[in-house]
Amino acid sequence: MTQRRHFLQLPLAAALTSTLAGSLVTLILPARAQQTSSNAQSLTLLNVSYDPTRELYVDVNAAFAKFWKGKTGQDVTIKQSHGGSGKQARSVIDGLDADVVTLALAGDVDALHKNGGWIPKDWQKRLPQNSAPYTSTIVLVVRQGNPKGIKDWDNLVKPGISVITPNPKTSGGARWNYLAAWEFAKRKFGSDDKAKAFVAQLYANVPVLDTGARGSSVTFAQRGQGDVFISWENEAYLLEKEFGSKVDFIYPSLSILAEPPVTVVDKNVDKKGTRAAAEAYLNFLYTDEAQDLIGKNFYRPSSAKAQAKYAKQLPKLNLFTVDAAFGGWDKAAKDHFADGASFDQIYAKK
Repeated sequence: MTQRRHFLQLPLAAALTSTLAGSLVTLILPARAQQTSSNAQSLTLLNVSYDPTRELYVDVNAAFAKFWKGKTGQDVTIKQSHGGSGKQARSVIDGLDADVVTLALAGDVDALHKNGGWIPKDWQKRLPQNSAPYTSTIVLVVRQGNPKGIKDWDNLVKPGISVITPNPKTSGGARWNYLAAWEFAKRKFGSDDKAKAFVAQLYANVPVLDTGARGSSVTFAQRGQGDVFISWENEAYLLEKEFGSKVDFIYPSLSILAEPPVTVVDKNVDKKGTRAAAEAYLNFLYTDEAQDLIGKNFYRPSSAKAQAKYAKQLPKLNLFTVDAAFGGWDKAAKDHFADGASFDQIYAKK
């Protein structure tokens, strides 16, 4: 267990309550795009993302604006929509006109293929690292000075400990949280049955389930509920910046390698004629400039150069993958998050 404390150069107060932000960005369009967009003075894309990425994409969008404006003079407005990852995926399936999705987990993106064929089945093969330009992990945010002495996952099931975490039925981050706790317990106690009992004890200590990770941040930091908040790593850094005199965070002994993926939404970009711009936007995430912004925003970059630069603030951890521990997202979703699966069984008892 390692306790870390760093400060972020970004304001969070407005972002904690904002659900939609837009900024002017610029995009390189491949030659094949010239037939449809080279003569246009402006273009608008919609990036439908999960809760804690607001600050990251504000920075990425600004970098695109400077780059593309200098190259072509064309303005591209990228609007951002944020919420619980599963809820965001459902919104796109139900008709939200996303050009790209940048969601919390591959299972939510897979849903776009399974429910309406919005994207092809092999969408993860279209970009490097299985279409995950950055990774993250799950940490434990506590009150300043850690008055309850929380050091690891097993402290979260003690009587009288109030735990804040979002709803895994709507939030991708909540699913990472749930699976991290489950695997910790399985390794410590030796079986899935004991892991299930452990996670049931944990959720018995959860007073409220927000729909997304940012909502849980508000519950913990602004409303003062809970002794510990199970959080994305980058969100923990944001909270320390905004509420540095009130919170700390802890790296548990074991956590999960979270791999938030990205993809264009094929049906929408082909209908709108924005495919080339949308693809350029996502490819930019792998450039040195964007990878540096990813590290600055406390996500874990995929490039070796950015990894080396941010190694001190993003330490090496004992992480496991969903594939190794749970047989992939399809199996994890079926076993744990489908209707009537383990989470429903646990929470119904509560």
